Amino acid sequence: MQVVVLVKLVPSPEVEAALRATLRVVNDAANWLSLYAQCREDERDRSRMRLQAAAYQELKARGLSAQPALHVIRKVADAYRSRAANMKAGNYGRRDSERYRRIAHTPLRFRPTAAQAYDDRCLSWQYDARTVSILTSTGRIRGVPFVCSQQALKTLTEHRRGESRLVHRDRAWFLVATCEIPVKPLNTQPEGFLGVDLGIANIATTSDAGEPFTGKELNKYRRRQVRIRAELQARGTKSAKRKLKQRSRREHRHTTNTNHIIAKLIVTEAERTGRGIGLEDLTGIRERVRLRKPQRVALHSWAFAQLAAFITYKAQRAGVPVVRVDPAHTSRMCSWCGHTEKANRQAQEVFACRSCGVVAHADWNAARNIADRALIVWAEVNQPHAADPSGDPAVSPPLPSRVDDRQSTSISS
Repeated sequence: MQVVVLVKLVPSPEVEAALRATLRVVNDAANWLSLYAQCREDERDRSRMRLQAAAYQELKARGLSAQPALHVIRKVADAYRSRAANMKAGNYGRRDSERYRRIAHTPLRFRPTAAQAYDDRCLSWQYDARTVSILTSTGRIRGVPFVCSQQALKTLTEHRRGESRLVHRDRAWFLVATCEIPVKPLNTQPEGFLGVDLGIANIATTSDAGEPFTGKELNKYRRRQVRIRAELQARGTKSAKRKLKQRSRREHRHTTNTNHIIAKLIVTEAERTGRGIGLEDLTGIRERVRLRKPQRVALHSWAFAQLAAFITYKAQRAGVPVVRVDPAHTSRMCSWCGHTEKANRQAQEVFACRSCGVVAHADWNAARNIADRALIVWAEVNQPHAADPSGDPAVSPPLPSRVDDRQSTSISS
């Protein structure tokens, strides 16, 4: 599977000026080529092959060498192909709408500092010295130092494949390298499933009888960021706008780090116990859920999709199966007797079954339901019926069972 590794370049002022000039040259060329592509009426004239045949020599005349010119052509062709796919999917509105027409008749623009791809002909790595040799508009520059963690360096050394991207962000220079990571064989006979209920008050709760991954501190941090963001927006100065951008990225990094930690703990537990992972399919939840205004900020800043993506790719690397299940009524159905009723969910943390009288933490009860549904989905898809040697009708192999802890239930904090 493919993952990316981010390393930070530490260029001298002269090298930094050369890198900045390089991005400016390639993006100016991309903007020229984008204007040329926009003038083509036939969408096929915007393909890589036809753009290369029409504009390769002109890009060379603009000061680009062979490989950067090809990368510019590919960048423009891919951008127009993405736009065409979005237009076809209706992401820009109806064909007769003003927005659709404006986007369709406006050439795509590339920022002067937009990222540029580098292949092994333009970029070489010296891992032991922690330096790179990179091609710029003024020639090849060798010995540009970079910094990264030991784990990132190990991943680069062993698994780097394909292209890297030069990125200028927050007054710093980065290389985003693509690595091809080998994955463990998938566990096709899991010993049950670990259900994971995703939420706002509790970021994640597993079907094991343990403490949930509480979102109290993260939500407190986000509320503080909302207050500071409102104060900076009220000022409206250049300095305030610069700080807004910095804080936005800082908040994103903080949330990403939290989700990485939670995902790693969940996948490690599933791998250790030989189980799979059951997740809710929350596609489109923001459009389906109706909330009051104070709750909308929490929902739209909730990075549940990122956490689910982290769990999925980490599980893939560990060979742990992941099953998506229908989330309908998981918080209202009793995981002991199966009784489903809206009144079962008495409060945000309290589940009390009106049929069998079980009282439990609401998120834990939902996680147990998710684990049961994941077990059923996995059996339906991955456990085909085995023919009976005696000639009787086909019978199914027994499902793996999970521990049913009925002995005592209580509201956990």
